[in-house]
Amino acid sequence: MSLMNIFGTSATAVSAQSQRLNVVASNLANAESVAGPDGQAYKSRQVVFQTVLDATGNGSNGVRVSNIVEDNTPGKRIFDPKHPMADNTGYITQSNVNVVEEMVNMISASRSYQNNVEIMNTAQQLMLKTLQMGQ
Repeated sequence: MSLMNIFGTSATAVSAQSQRLNVVASNLANAESVAGPDGQAYKSRQVVFQTVLDATGNGSNGVRVSNIVEDNTPGKRIFDPKHPMADNTGYITQSNVNVVEEMVNMISASRSYQNNVEIMNTAQQLMLKTLQMGQ
């Protein structure tokens, strides 16, 4: 892999991890939400990555977000008959977001983002050193 390919590959990873961070932020923002007027609570979303193949179709040239899927596990039901959003049995349905899992996803995405930025910085430094050797 040439140094120029590193920039493209890392750039796709940075973009994908940025999208992942946005999805995690949305999940965390809605973690304590309850079912709306339609009776449906917020559903956790997860990012699905896909490998981007190079022009020959033989090697990898990065990654992209292929889809964002909703988690269909039921949300937590809490008995609170005085809550304005309670159903006729007195229960409210909260979102199915697991805050601990989302924090782990956030840390993982953040670290991947940082690592790919560091890869690009290192490749740039290597290219500059190579150019300096030719002087």
